[in-house]
Parts: sequence; structure tokens; C-alpha cells
Amino acid sequence: MNVFVRLWRESLRRLLPQDCLLCGSPSGDALLCPVCDLDLPRLPAEVCPICAEAAPGGATCGACLSDPRHFDATVAAFRYGFPADKLVQSLKYQRRIATADFFAGAMFAGPRPDGDLIVPLPLHPARLAERGFNQSVEIARPLARALRLPLELDGCTRSRDTAPQASLPWKERKKNIRHAFECAIDLSGRSVIVVDDVMTTGATLDEFARTLKAHGAVRVVNWVAARVLRD
Repeated sequence: MNVFVRLWRESLRRLLPQDCLLCGSPSGDALLCPVCDLDLPRLPAEVCPICAEAAPGGATCGACLSDPRHFDATVAAFRYGFPADKLVQSLKYQRRIATADFFAGAMFAGPRPDGDLIVPLPLHPARLAERGFNQSVEIARPLARALRLPLELDGCTRSRDTAPQASLPWKERKKNIRHAFECAIDLSGRSVIVVDDVMTTGATLDEFARTLKAHGAVRVVNWVAARVLRD
């Protein structure tokens, strides 16, 4: 986006009061009112450092020990649940791009992973054409600016238009996403931060991490807006 257009939009948001996206109460220049902001579900205090699933003592969980992941760590801003799920849906399906800025701000305000560059999780071209934008890219843009890190948008692609992961049983998702990504850049010796909106089982992010490491990445960290936790 042109820098002048971005500054104009930010100024307009500050000048024009708005209503809370979730409850409709006045929220000033914020996306959410203070009450709804406090209602957003947080992760437990103790989570697995690799997959961010709840884990006693913050130790590596049994799943990551028994079936090691290709990614090395996961950082999430929220637990996926009401009303955070409504914000994700408003971004993906209602094209409320301001929600991406909100997520980026929440992610930046929390724990921040270290890395050499940021790579948003790619969408298949057919899905991108249908949606009109990649929500992971929109979240990643302000994060890359804030951290002053390169944002890689062209070197990695999703080459297979797989069935939606949400439509499949948990055990089928890993098979469904196999060989779905391609990478055309040399990542030798580099630490990569992968940005996405929601992490569910981690199968998609794991396959993407496998692809990145096959092209030289020494470390891959997921940085997501929300993490789905097992009941």
C-alpha cells in the first residue's frame, strides 16, 4: 500500500469515532471496546514451547516428543475461541482488513520471536483469487515494519489446492497437506518467522516448515494470531 494512503487511513481512523466490531458499543479509535478486548481468550500460562498446546510446567508436550515437528517453536497471541474466532472470520470472510492490524498489534505487544525474515503462510492462487487477499500477508506487513525485518512475499508458494483442513479429521490433515508448498529461494543459515492467522493441528505449518528447512532454513518459528487448543 502507498505510504501516503496508509497514513491517510490511519489519520481517518483517529479522527472518526467508531463502534466496537464485536458488540457495537463506542470504541473511539480502537477496533474493540475495552470490555470486548478484555474478553478475548488468552492462552494458558503453561504451554508447550514448540506447538503452544497447553502443557504442565511449560514443558515440551508428549505429541511433540513422540512425533517431532519440523518447526522449532510457536508463539500465539490468543486462544482460538469466542470472541477471537469472530475477529478471524471478519478478516477472512468479511474483508475487514483493520482486523489484521489489530492482530498484528496484539502479537507485537506479546512475546516476539527472533528471526532473520518474515514469511506469511502462502495461499494457493485459486484461493487467493477467490478471497482477494491473503490474511496472513495482511497480518505480517505491520509486523515486518515494526521489527524492521524483510518480508518475503514471492519466494514461497502453495502449489497444491488441497481440501480445506477444517473439513478433515485431525489425523487426515497431515496427509492432505503433504508436498503442498514450494520454495524458490536459498534460506541457508537463516531463521524464518512464519506468520499465520490461526494454528489448529499445526499440520499445515509443519509441512511449510519442512519445505523451508529443505531449502536451508536452520530455524522456523510460527507466529500466529490464535491457537486452537484441544479440549
